[in-house]
Amino acid sequence: MIRLKPLDEQVVVIVGASSGIGREAARAFAERGAKVVVAARGSDDLTALVDEITAHGGQAVAVTTDVSRYEEVERLASAAIDAFGRIDTWLHLASVTLYARFSDTTPEEFRRIVEVDLLGQVHGAMAALPWLRREGRGALIHVTSVEALRALPYQSAYAAAKHGVKAMLEALRLELRREGVAIAVTNVMPSSIDTPAFEKARTKLGVEPRGIPPRYPPQLVVRALLRAAERPQRDVVVGGSGRLLAALQALSPRLTDVLLRPFAFWGQRTRTRKDPGAPDDLYAPLQGVRRERRASGSGRLPWLAWLAWLALASVASVLAGSLLLAGRTMRRRAALGQAPHLRTRRRAKAPE
Repeated sequence: MIRLKPLDEQVVVIVGASSGIGREAARAFAERGAKVVVAARGSDDLTALVDEITAHGGQAVAVTTDVSRYEEVERLASAAIDAFGRIDTWLHLASVTLYARFSDTTPEEFRRIVEVDLLGQVHGAMAALPWLRREGRGALIHVTSVEALRALPYQSAYAAAKHGVKAMLEALRLELRREGVAIAVTNVMPSSIDTPAFEKARTKLGVEPRGIPPRYPPQLVVRALLRAAERPQRDVVVGGSGRLLAALQALSPRLTDVLLRPFAFWGQRTRTRKDPGAPDDLYAPLQGVRRERRASGSGRLPWLAWLAWLALASVASVLAGSLLLAGRTMRRRAALGQAPHLRTRRRAKAPE
C-alpha cells in the first residue's frame, strides 16, 4: 500500500496555477503547510499569487512555464528541487480549449489544444517521475475532465486530449505497479466548474461559452486534490452531474447520445456576445482574468436536475433491461432448438 506524506511535510508543484482551480489549490495547499511551486504561462498572475501566499506565512516559488515545451517543464522540476530539495506531489492542471464545431476547427487549433492538454500532461509526468522515484514515493495527480469519459459537442479537440491523458495514466499506473514503485497516479475528472476558463477560451459560437449546468465551485475540486495528495486515489469524478453522466455512458453510449442531444448544445452557450476574434488564451496567456469564483454548490445535483437526470436514467435502465432480457430469451430458444430460423430449416427438411 502506498503511504503518502502529510500535507505539511510536502513539496507540491502545481502546474496551471494562475487562475481557477489551480489558483485555489495553491492557496489551499499552502494554508495546510505545504511548500508550493506554482507554474503557468502568465508571470504577473503567478507573482501576485506568490505574494499572497507569502503574506499569509506560506512558502511559495513561481516558475513561468509553457507546458507544450518539454524543456520548460524540465526546468520547472529542477527549479522545485533547487528551491526545496525534493518533489512529493506533482499536480498538473494546465489546459486550454476551443468552443467550435469540428468542421470550424482548424488543424492548427486542434494541434495546439493537443500540445497543451495532452502533451503538456505527458511532459509533466515525464519531468516529475525521476524526482518522485528518487524520493521513493509520491503522488502524480492529473486534472482532466469528465470529458475524459464522455465527449461533448463543440469540444472535439479538448475531449480528445482528455481521453488521451486518461489512457496514458492507465498505462503508467500499471507499469509503476509492476515495478513496485510507491507512486500514486490519480486522474481527477471535474464536472462543469465555475472558473474564468470560459471567459479565456477561444470561441466560434458567436457568444461566450459556459459549462453545462449545474456548475460547481472550484473549491469542490480542490478538496478532492487535497485528499489525493495524502491518500492514494485512482479515478475521481467531481460533481454529481459528472458521476451520473459517467454512469449513463457506461450503461449505453448510444442512449447517452439521445439524452444529451436536447441540451448539450444550448447548455454551453450564454447570451453574451463574443466575437471570434476576441482575445483568448489559446496561444498566449490572458493575465489579470482571475475572478475568484465562489459559487455555492456541494457536489450534489440540484433537486430539479436530479429529477430530470433520474427520469432519463430510469428510461435508460428500462431499455437496457429490455435489451438484456430479449438477448437472453433468444439465446435460450436457440439452445433449445426453437429459434425461428431453426424451425424453418427443420420444416424444409421434413419428408413428403
